[in-house]
Amino acid sequence: QVQLVESGGGLVQAGGSLRLSCAVSGRTLTTYTLGWFRRPPGKEREFVAGLSRSGGSARYADSLKGRFTISRDNADNTAYLQMTSLKPEDTAVYYCAIRGGPVVQDTIGLYDYWGQGTQVTVSS
Repeated sequence: QVQLVESGGGLVQAGGSLRLSCAVSGRTLTTYTLGWFRRPPGKEREFVAGLSRSGGSARYADSLKGRFTISRDNADNTAYLQMTSLKPEDTAVYYCAIRGGPVVQDTIGLYDYWGQGTQVTVSS
């Protein structure tokens, strides 16, 4: 059984930082492409960042480049999302996901497994 469990969310002031983690079990992470998505209040789920199996190719939503960094530790089967200079508009539920294909994708339907999400709230 595949399970993805996010952690690290919480309440932070604008300008602060958080690091989200996603622990994967039931699958070997090295064979999967990673994705982080988020769902702001009242909005649709949107792509945040993606990372290839080897970690050599990353992709970010244009509005987040330079503030968010996606990474992975294949030895620990864990994915990370480092978020800096947080803004109130970053408030959302953040989800990690994995897909079996080799290409980083920003399309929700192309991901095979999802976590339950972790809430990030940025106060002004």
